[in-house]
Amino acid sequence: MRDHRQVVEGVIYRYRCGIAWRDLPASFGPWQTVWKRHRRVSGDGTWDTIHAALLARADAAGQIDWTVSVDSTINRAHQHGTNLPREPCTGEQRDDEASDARLMRAGIDTAAEQVADLLSGSLDGLTGGSVELQGFASSAR
Repeated sequence: MRDHRQVVEGVIYRYRCGIAWRDLPASFGPWQTVWKRHRRVSGDGTWDTIHAALLARADAAGQIDWTVSVDSTINRAHQHGTNLPREPCTGEQRDDEASDARLMRAGIDTAAEQVADLLSGSLDGLTGGSVELQGFASSAR
């Protein structure tokens, strides 16, 4: 049976470096052993339990800053979504698009207000930390 510490260090090394399981250095043992043990403890919730215990210990020691940042600056389209032919636009369609843009802007502003309300005070009592909401500019195209 391979040493647990060696296997855990192999899992950590793999995620830190972003490599494939097969590229794991031989110093951690056979990659199949590391992968099987990682899969087993992931499936039964052991990693979640360890993570929760480490977070609780670090939070009790004041080592965690619970600052939340909400940012959505990148919206990607599918690679084939940009090559469609466009129909000629009529005056009616322009009015509908302008109305849609106004509704979208109102929806974004409402969503931003809801997120701000959610983050402004409700988490302060739960985490004991501070919550920061960074402003963002919205524009409909």
